[in-house]
Amino acid sequence: MGAAYIFTDPSGQAATWRDRKRPWWALSVVFPLLPFLGLWAHHASGAQIALGLPLLISYGLMPLLDALIGEDPNNPPEAVVPQLDADRYYRWLTWATVPLHFIALVGCAWWAGTQDLAWWAVVLLAYVAGTDAGLGLNTAHELGHKNNPVEQWLARLVLAVPAYGHFTVEHGRGHHRWVATPEDHASARMGESIYRFALRELPGGIHRAWQLEGYRLRAAGQSRWGPHNTMLQSYAITALLQGGLVWAFGWVMLAFLAIHNIVAWWQLTSANYVEHYGLLRRRSSGAGLHEGGTGYEAPQPHHSWNTNHLVTNLVTFHLQRHSDHHAHPMRRYQCLRDFQQLPRLPSGYFGMFPLAYVPPLWFKVMDPRLLALPQIAGDLSRVNIDPRRRQALLARYGSTAARQQD
Repeated sequence: MGAAYIFTDPSGQAATWRDRKRPWWALSVVFPLLPFLGLWAHHASGAQIALGLPLLISYGLMPLLDALIGEDPNNPPEAVVPQLDADRYYRWLTWATVPLHFIALVGCAWWAGTQDLAWWAVVLLAYVAGTDAGLGLNTAHELGHKNNPVEQWLARLVLAVPAYGHFTVEHGRGHHRWVATPEDHASARMGESIYRFALRELPGGIHRAWQLEGYRLRAAGQSRWGPHNTMLQSYAITALLQGGLVWAFGWVMLAFLAIHNIVAWWQLTSANYVEHYGLLRRRSSGAGLHEGGTGYEAPQPHHSWNTNHLVTNLVTFHLQRHSDHHAHPMRRYQCLRDFQQLPRLPSGYFGMFPLAYVPPLWFKVMDPRLLALPQIAGDLSRVNIDPRRRQALLARYGSTAARQQD
């Protein structure tokens, strides 16, 4: 577990580097089993409200630990990154996580279908299971960026748990191309609440994924509705999994799975919302034109909000080092780096999500932080603004921008 990586430092001397977080990355593997803690608490106490214990841990304990333990800005030396990337230990962790998401869903469904629960307790347990499946989308996010058949298939498998089989198509070929532009439905705009954002992001992702997969299949001379459609492959597994749960545990599973799926989707929407809020890539031309043909500059680290809060990063495969991820999408989680002068969130995602659910608080915290970024410096023309709120934001912050530009 304490593997050493030997490299040559800038002075030409041999040096050794160790990943001090190496054993702690296993937290990303075991965290999907958190719902079973709620099942145990219900069994031990008899109190149905105890099924919600995982939510208390996620949205109470985790932000507290992030605040107490703080951030970890340490980076692996660039000379070590190829060795770190090749170390199979790290990818085995992501692979091992995939079946645990299936186990968590089946375990929660079994409990809901076999215990004498009040209707609200079934809803609570479905919500807990849905937040866990939202973590599965994060696992799929890490796997889906890798160009090998095994990890691509593992991504489709774990996406089947919450019926979100379109994600890798939409995220890799859509969001990463258009991130931090007004054209991207998965990039939140300044002044846009998470609820308005969800109305764009959720249907927009499905629509764009079908378009992109349709283009790919037509270019290959294959049918959109055939077995080569990667989205349909994942959805077929969803049908088997969730259909099997309905068959095994009865009609209560229809409501349970509907809530589970929607909550998992909401978790991804929450992540998308906080990751790029208000950030904007500039228009570009000539040599600076992004190779994707968007007409915008290439994505840079400052086009994503970043956070180094240690505990949350250890249970989300470094998802919160999102800045380097968008600049280098193929980097594995253990290789992602921190940079100076990045947009920084004041807490980890488990703290930021509840903040986003109360829009007035979100705007109060994040809008001044957004405008203070070096690449914006109070200039609203450098911000991705919700068109519906443009005049109100100009009236509120325009004078501030003018003073900062003088």
